[in-house]
Amino acid sequence: MATVTYDHASRFYPGTERPAVDQLNLHIEDGEFLVLVGPSGCGKSTSLRMLAGLEDVNSGSIYIGDRDVTDVQPKDRDIAMVFQNYALYPHMSVADNMGFALKIAGTPKQDIRKRVEEAAAILDLTEYLDRKPKALSGGQRQRVAMGRAIVRQPQVFLMDEPLSNLDAKLRVQTRTQIASLQRRLGVTTVYVTHDQTEALTMGDRIAVLKDGLLQQVGTPREMYDTPQNVFVAGFIGSPAMNLASFQVDDGYAHVGEARIALDRSSIAKLTDEDKGQITLGFRPEALEVVSQADSGAFPVEVDLVEELGSDAFVYGRLVGPKAVDAHVTSGAGNDQLIVRVDPRNVPAKGQRIYVKIRPGNEHIFSSATGQRL
Repeated sequence: MATVTYDHASRFYPGTERPAVDQLNLHIEDGEFLVLVGPSGCGKSTSLRMLAGLEDVNSGSIYIGDRDVTDVQPKDRDIAMVFQNYALYPHMSVADNMGFALKIAGTPKQDIRKRVEEAAAILDLTEYLDRKPKALSGGQRQRVAMGRAIVRQPQVFLMDEPLSNLDAKLRVQTRTQIASLQRRLGVTTVYVTHDQTEALTMGDRIAVLKDGLLQQVGTPREMYDTPQNVFVAGFIGSPAMNLASFQVDDGYAHVGEARIALDRSSIAKLTDEDKGQITLGFRPEALEVVSQADSGAFPVEVDLVEELGSDAFVYGRLVGPKAVDAHVTSGAGNDQLIVRVDPRNVPAKGQRIYVKIRPGNEHIFSSATGQRL
């Protein structure tokens, strides 16, 4: 096992104006499960491939343990990679696929068989060892790809969106298996995904990237409770956080005719560039339905109700004076607000409801920089 360190690591592709990965500084502890997450094109897969040696590091360094592997060949880095595509040999049995890397390395046959059988037992593949990949389901093929990595007993596992080709139910099941397997083996793991639900449920820590830049690193709870900027706030959480710009006056954010009390220390951090405005973030579950007369209540017109059995979400629009000026965004898009409501008492489409933010559940960001205040 080993730690992994990115030290100001950057990757420039020829003909591009900005680096795909820009000055990445990240330390991953021995045995840690770290998830790299972000939208398409943010640099997460490039970061993983740099660690694997499949992409050049144009500046900076990468360390596995105390060893600088920046210019070391992939085969000499003692890592094992699991790809989105299973990349199994169709003419080989499951056992031969899992043991192929050891065979190439000249490992004795009895040792190969022992390691393959041990990995197969861990992954519930024992009865499939003599089958060809075409006789397996997608989830079983992905477990074979995992087994191929496990038998090599590497210092670091690298996983590049390994669940993307699975259906929704199997994806949930397999991510649970991968997370529990990693904790059982204790191997340092770097896992890439664009699915923030995967990131929240699997990782010991999460690193969020955007446009090649590291935005924030922290535990799932830290990312959810204290996002450091507007991007992380809107990216982490399902459904996503509601974000809107409001005028600040005398310590209050003005939401139409409603006034929301703000933390004084946050207000003190506003600068001239903010022009007297703040960006307020509030998660769907941070809102409660109240009466019109309730202090701090603001009106929302219901466009759609999504009933999920144990939960229900209202998708609606902020209405009333200056509603358009608020520039509301959420996981449902621009001008849409999401409210979690009692699934046994849902409003009708077109109805107007009044909601307020539960005290202490608001997130305050600079409207100029997007940074948390």
